[in-house]
Order: sequence, then C-alpha cells, then structure tokens
Amino acid sequence: MADIFTALWQTLNSGLPVLLLQFLTTVVLLVVGVTCYVFITPFNERALIERGNRAAGLVLSGALLSIAIPLAATLATTGVWLDIVLWGSVAVVIQLLTFLLFTIFFRRFRTAIEADNVAIALVLVGIQLSIAVLNAGAMAG
Repeated sequence: MADIFTALWQTLNSGLPVLLLQFLTTVVLLVVGVTCYVFITPFNERALIERGNRAAGLVLSGALLSIAIPLAATLATTGVWLDIVLWGSVAVVIQLLTFLLFTIFFRRFRTAIEADNVAIALVLVGIQLSIAVLNAGAMAG
C-alpha cells in the first residue's frame, strides 16, 4: 500500500508543477487577450454591462469563449511551454483580427451594441466562435 502512495506522490510531485505552469500561462494569455479585446472595442463593456446591456454582455462572453477555445486546444495538443506561448499568442491575434474585420463590415456596430441590439451581438459571437473552433482544429491538426 505504501508503494502505491509513494508512486502517486512522485507522479503528482513531478506533474503538478508542469500542469500549473501550463495552466497559468494559458490563463495569462486569456487575460491578456480579453484585455486587448476590451481596449480595441469602440465602447465600454463594463459600463454597458453594469447598466444591464445584454448585447455588451454577449459580446464580452463571446470574446472570452472564442479566445479560450483555441487556447484549450493548444493545451491539449502540446506539452511544451514555448509552444503554448507561441500558438496561444497566435490564437489571440486571430481572434482580435476577427473582431476588427467584423467592425469593418458592420460600421454601426458601436451604436447597435450601445442600443442593446442582441441580434448583432449574436452574429459577432457566432462568427467569433466559428473562427475559434476552426482555429482550435487547425492547432490540434
């Protein structure tokens, strides 16, 4: 019985630091990505959400998920810290570019979100999640 606990302890002792490093790196990439996203949006998500604006809440939630999905794929497919940083950064940039391209095609996006237009928020979230899933698939390749 002691041999089992010793083996479990050794496995945990060697694997946990790696897990924590990779997980925390990915969380940092998520926070950095969402922070960049908030800075490039043409409205103040926090203020709109505090006022009960559902469209702003959807858009921010979509950004979180669309950045997290390819980051999770990176975590699942590599055990190398530098790969996580590199491909995680690429995933974040792709999602930011997706948003910027969306705003080029929907010029009145800011006004629509500020007016709580849930329909346009859902279109953006759908596009972001579609790109995120494709990106994750490409990374898992």
